[in-house]
Formats: sequence, C-alpha cells, structure tokens
Amino acid sequence: MRHLSTRLLVLPFAALLAACTTPGGPIPEESGTAGLTAWDPGFHAVVAPDGRVERLAQGFAWAEGPVWLRDALLFTDVPGNRIHRWSEAEGLSVFLEPSGYTGPERDTLREPGANGLYPGPDGSVLLADSGSRMVARLDPATRHKTPLATHYDGRRFNSPNDLVRRSDGTVFFTDPPYGLKGLDASPVKELPFNGVYRLDPDGRVVLLDDGLSFPNGIALSPDERTLYVANSDPERPVWMAYTLDASGDVGDRRLFADASDLVGDGAPGLPDGMAVAADGTLFATGPGGVLVFAPDGTRLGRIETGKAVANCAFGDDGRTLYMTSDDTLARVRVRATGLGFAPAP
Repeated sequence: MRHLSTRLLVLPFAALLAACTTPGGPIPEESGTAGLTAWDPGFHAVVAPDGRVERLAQGFAWAEGPVWLRDALLFTDVPGNRIHRWSEAEGLSVFLEPSGYTGPERDTLREPGANGLYPGPDGSVLLADSGSRMVARLDPATRHKTPLATHYDGRRFNSPNDLVRRSDGTVFFTDPPYGLKGLDASPVKELPFNGVYRLDPDGRVVLLDDGLSFPNGIALSPDERTLYVANSDPERPVWMAYTLDASGDVGDRRLFADASDLVGDGAPGLPDGMAVAADGTLFATGPGGVLVFAPDGTRLGRIETGKAVANCAFGDDGRTLYMTSDDTLARVRVRATGLGFAPAP
C-alpha cells in the first residue's frame, strides 16, 4: 500500500494511456535506477550478482497486489480502481475496471480500488478490496465478485489491504485505514484499531492482533505455521512473526525484522507486501526496494528499482520476481523458487 511519505504520481491522460498500453517485452532501463545490494554472502545464493531489474510497464498511480495466474500476471492500481493483466506474449491490458468500489464517487475514499490479490480455490482470485471495505472472491472468467467478509463485531472494516490463503481454506488479512481519506481520523472509520484477522472457511472472522499501527503486507511460511505481517509505519518499520496452531490461533508473536536503520529519503518505501520462496526465504518490500531475509530473519540483501516497491510475487517458472514499484511494473530473475511452483531442474 502507498505510504504517508510516498507521493502520488499524476500524469496527463494521454501520457497515462500511452504508458499503460506498452506491448510485451522490457522497457530499456534508465541508468542508475536499479541494482542489488548484498549485506550477507548468502544473498547471492538467492539472487545472482549479475541479476538485472527490468521495467515492463509504466504509468500507474500506485501499482500493487501482483499475483501469477497460469500464464499471466494480474496486479492492481489502487487509486486508479483497476486490475491490470500483463503477459510476455500480450503485454498490458485492463482486466477489471472498477476493481473495487463501484458506487457513485465518494469524498470519504482515498483509494477506491482493490489492493492485494491472492490465488483462490478453483482458479478464482481473492481480493483485499480496499475501496469496498471487504474481502471478496473474484471469478476471472465472469469478473463476478462475491463478498466473503465485510464486518467485524458489527462494524465495517477500514480498508482491507493484503491477504494470504492457507491450504485448508483459512484466509488471513490486514485492515489498515489507507483507503480512507483522513486515515485513522476518517469520520467513516468504524473500528478503533487497525487489525490483523483470520477468516475461517465457515465465514467466521477472528481478530488476531489489534496492536499494530499500520498492518500491511501478509504472508505464510512454507509449513504454514508462521504468519508474517509488515507494519508500514516510519516510526516502527517492522515485520512481525506469529506462530499459528492448526486452528489458526496465535500461540506467540515476535519481532522478525526491523528496518529502522534503513528509513530515509534515499530509501523510498516502508514494509509492505511480501513473497515467500519454497525454502522459506522471505522477499519483503521495504525501505529502498525488496529486502531479502533468511528464514531466521538474517537480512541478506536488497533488490532495488530506484522507487518504492509496494509488493512482489513469483511468476513464470517460479524464478522470476515481479515487483509493483510506484508507477511501474518490474521484474528480476532470481535463484530461489517461489512457494507453490515446481522445483527448477
């Protein structure tokens, strides 16, 4: 999700249209805007030292929520209220508009579109629908959206931001106030906190944590026993780890990593979306790009696009990391294999 310190890029309509219809294939990289930083020798076992960041498409207000479906990438533009599709063969197209809120324009909404996406059952897509203030399921064939959760304790969610699905059908999601004008001070914010939740297969919503200021990105470890949550707060830019039991209840919680030393004007972005490799390596967007952590929390290195990176996801054969970075869609080949992809030969 776009942070308080991140500017909203505004382009003339003609320029926006031209940028958003870029055909397949990478855009020539601008000199000095991308790179890799290694803090630990283990970084290059995950990302090759000659790895190259490629820009694929540009012109979005704030790109987010990438998810790989079969042979293409879907991702959101939250202020633009669109879901885009990108593939190597067909390039960029608008997949769904509006992606979130569908009613008349409301001056209470800061970001009306859907945000985080995640693969659902039977080829569906799960949406953290920021603008409609709900968690929903989308049928990609019909574009029909089914609400799954809209309230907690009789009160509307703030603006669901990101979500992840466990193999038993349990969904975990975050609910900061980023979709509302005024954020925590919004007059339409009904909950007094910003929560981390569990949505059970039977529809029951359970609050797991109400103590984070801006819970944002969320991910599961390969064994599904650890839930990672990013806190997008410049005063506390951390990732928390929650131990889960079989029912999805939290046994304990701990600080997984802290990026306080990286926050600054030269490192755009804050803890946000995440992707997990099959070996447990965590690719976590944060100050300066995508931070790469070993499963024990050791900070290995950083993938840099030159802009704030909101989210990331594995695609292709599982060894391409796609990154939604401010107004840009980018990618980099890595040595790790994404969770859920067949191991590389």
